[in-house]
Amino acid sequence: MSAAHAAYPTVQLAAEGASEHRPLIITLFACFVVATLFITVWAGRQTKDASDFYAGGRQFTGFQNGLAVSGDYMSAASFLGIAGAIALFGYDGFLYSIGFLVAWLVALLLVAEPLRNSGRYTMGDVLAYRMRQRPVRTAAGASTIVVSIFYLLAQMAGAGVLVSLLLGITSDGGKIAIVALVGLLMIVYVTIGGMKGTTWVQMVKAVLLIAGTVLITFLILLKFHFNISDLLGTAADNSGKGKAFLEPGLKYGATSTSKLDFISLGIALVLGTAGLPHILIRFYTVPTAKAARKSVNWAIGIIGAFYLMTIVLGFGAAAILKPGDIIASNKAGNTAAPLAALEIGGGSGSTGGAILLAVISAVAFATILAVVAGLTLASSSSFAHDIYANVIRKGRATEKEEIRAAKWATVAIGIVSIGLGALARDLNVAGLVALAFAVAASANLPTILYSLFWKRFTTQGALWSIYGGLASSVLLVLFSPVVSSKPTSMFPDVDFAWFPLENPGLISIPLGFLLGWLGSLLSKEEADKGKYAELEVKSLTGVGAH
Repeated sequence: MSAAHAAYPTVQLAAEGASEHRPLIITLFACFVVATLFITVWAGRQTKDASDFYAGGRQFTGFQNGLAVSGDYMSAASFLGIAGAIALFGYDGFLYSIGFLVAWLVALLLVAEPLRNSGRYTMGDVLAYRMRQRPVRTAAGASTIVVSIFYLLAQMAGAGVLVSLLLGITSDGGKIAIVALVGLLMIVYVTIGGMKGTTWVQMVKAVLLIAGTVLITFLILLKFHFNISDLLGTAADNSGKGKAFLEPGLKYGATSTSKLDFISLGIALVLGTAGLPHILIRFYTVPTAKAARKSVNWAIGIIGAFYLMTIVLGFGAAAILKPGDIIASNKAGNTAAPLAALEIGGGSGSTGGAILLAVISAVAFATILAVVAGLTLASSSSFAHDIYANVIRKGRATEKEEIRAAKWATVAIGIVSIGLGALARDLNVAGLVALAFAVAASANLPTILYSLFWKRFTTQGALWSIYGGLASSVLLVLFSPVVSSKPTSMFPDVDFAWFPLENPGLISIPLGFLLGWLGSLLSKEEADKGKYAELEVKSLTGVGAH
């Protein structure tokens, strides 16, 4: 009998323990959904024009936006994926926490303030300021949509796993139905509430997530008498890996390929945040560049505290659960945090365990709904503002037509996300998000940095950088072990993985920068240095910013 199979009764007990209190669980979920729908409808009534829909009327304070940014960033990957990765791989799983946190320094130092000063609603606004509008906006829109869909995959996968555990759903059809429900809710949030509704939902969710994480962290530390050494030692012993569990190399050190995979992952995590569309558009919701800077400072503080707690969540799950239990529930470890909540609350069948499981799972579900709303808004905004209004309609679209296009784009993106999310339900959500980071860092970041800081950058350089970075990263993912060849792959029964690394960042990110530089050097057009000078003054001082 395999370890996973032997552990299955324990997981089954967890589901049965939850089933005894299923009315409570469903009530908590329903309360959150109803509350957020109420916020969305309220915000929707205040959404009068494009500025309200895309940027929340630029009325949010630095603290409010910082809270919303942290709500956008602390996704299902953070809560479910990282805890699972640490619970299964110890120190190597913890590297996700470090990478996600350090990435904010790049966003703060290089992107936040200049982007807020230079653009209006989307990344395409910044690029189009000194280049040919139509080709650049088309490329920016395509890149935004692809990155957002990669990120949406992770949230959809997390939703399917989470609700399946709580409701005892084991059939594939049931899990796909859950993914469809999340997709439907996100379409409602964005089409009705726009940026105002999405921002308020993210703020509520951030508070709930921090509160839930503080509670579980406190209870785990209490169990080990606040002795971190005892917690780590028990986790190492319980993992079956011993001392190796607390040292580098369990996941990324066995072979030269896995070491390269670690370098690739690190580069993608550190550079990806500054290119994520749903994070970039958050800088437009504040009235000034100073507020944008302040919101990033708040976000760093909130996110930093959260990622410190994920260490306790992950190692705590490893200390109080058997590895087989975690894997039996979900191959990628995505249910480690909810199962740890059940155990720390009193175990399967206990009221305390069921209540804690319900609360933490409702918080995680809230996390997923808020993040998918932010992602969908970013991609639908880019389609409507960049592609529809400025490319298809050539700037002649009215605000009403533009918002209508954004709403229809939301529906289309929601349908695509539901379909792909159903396929990705067994993949580790932290790993999926790392792929989105790699695509963002390959296609978006080089173009943003070159536009803001290099006066010889041209339209051809921007197109080569975006399309080259996008194509190379997506192509390498398609032919990597993430999609085929492994038991945890999207298609485990086939093998077309000729690219050995699970994250393409090591190849695709330098290629994105190289293509932007090469395309500009080989371009026949001269860069508009006058426009660059205007953009430089605008980005650094805020003069003339919207």
